[in-house]
Amino acid sequence: MDSKTLAESIAKMLDDKKALDIETLEIGALTTVADYFVICSGSSTTQVKALADNVTEKCSEELGIEPLRIEGYKTCAWVLIDFGSVVVHVFKNDMRDFYSLDRLWGDAPKIPAE
Repeated sequence: MDSKTLAESIAKMLDDKKALDIETLEIGALTTVADYFVICSGSSTTQVKALADNVTEKCSEELGIEPLRIEGYKTCAWVLIDFGSVVVHVFKNDMRDFYSLDRLWGDAPKIPAE
């Protein structure tokens, strides 16, 4: 599965679980960190954890893809799920506003949701 398809699949998984403000940014031309960021918000730490759990479980079960690393489960204010070419950021609303990755990576093209 190519990076763009994976990013779009993850965005769909997040949408199915009612994630807020889902954005997919194509960052490959700007950095070597990854090809895509998928950024979304949850209204509580419980929802952030549920969203992150859903992505990791669905990617494993349906796509056969395991994350390389997961960070932030301890507080569930910002959970980062690293799939290598795609990095998923699941924020609690206030943390997303504070770190403002959308603004920081504002030069990256946005991939429209399907």
